[in-house]
Amino acid sequence: MRRREFIALLGGAAVAWLAAARAQQPTMPVVGYFGITSPGAVRDLLAAFHRGLKEAGYVEGQNVTIEYRFAEGQYDRLPALAAELVQRQVNVIVTSGGSSSALAAGAATTTIPIVFSTGDDPIESGAITSLNRPGGNVTGATFFTTVLEAKRLELLHEVVPNVDVIAMLVNPRDRRFEAEVRDVQEAAGRLGVRLVVLKASNESEIDTSFATLVREVAGALLVASDAFFYGRRDQLVALAARHAIPAIYQLRDFTASGGLMSYGTNAAEAYHQVGIYAGRILKGEKPADLPVLQSIKFQLVINLKTAKALGLTISNAMQLLADEVIE
Repeated sequence: MRRREFIALLGGAAVAWLAAARAQQPTMPVVGYFGITSPGAVRDLLAAFHRGLKEAGYVEGQNVTIEYRFAEGQYDRLPALAAELVQRQVNVIVTSGGSSSALAAGAATTTIPIVFSTGDDPIESGAITSLNRPGGNVTGATFFTTVLEAKRLELLHEVVPNVDVIAMLVNPRDRRFEAEVRDVQEAAGRLGVRLVVLKASNESEIDTSFATLVREVAGALLVASDAFFYGRRDQLVALAARHAIPAIYQLRDFTASGGLMSYGTNAAEAYHQVGIYAGRILKGEKPADLPVLQSIKFQLVINLKTAKALGLTISNAMQLLADEVIE
């Protein structure tokens, strides 16, 4: 055999060997992650999710791929995003932004495992039938923030007891908003205040809502629990400051951004647990066998700097009640 023929034969064998070696390498699993807001708005929550995933043994780009889909605040985009991930044949779907995301994923597939994070009751929403044994292909974590709206109104009224009119900002595209309004209306009746309901599902409508708030002479504002509002927290806090309106929000992130006060649970911890669950499922566990995790520690956070800017005095009793006081 001539030398040139031998080299050509050797080269062909090497190519065949490399192709066979690559074929034998395990395929990297894929996690599909989708939710209501933009990636920048949930940066800290995503970081918590990645920490949980790492604790379970998975690091993005090393031994797991993550496909991201974000609805940018548009609830009607969720079904299409879920369908994209199903078509991509991901190994597990992680949803964020409440029950609407979880339900969209559940409608898109009954076989791909789904791990949700939500602030409402996943049984009431229909995402699962049991917390301890969720069954089917769905499990996750809830931080039960939507059930706290009436309590938030009471806390806000305690800070501004002389206010007769309080506004509530809701997102009409959120399936839970009517139930939330009913709870707050009942609480407002007990407190003897008039509740003005404002609706916003995009940035311009938020601006319009604040103009309505001023016309209605509302003296305080309750911002309902909603993933879109969480994504627009800087805009909401800035508008409340501009109009000198005392406001209460769902999560600490609003207060850390300059909001007056917040009352809710630790959403980051829920996302951390979701990351752990996603990793456990990638290793072979079944979502039906993983109980839905619940955040039960509620946090009252008060921003004294904002209170001073609004001319409000936060009583010592209220400060002692708070889990965190930002000065």
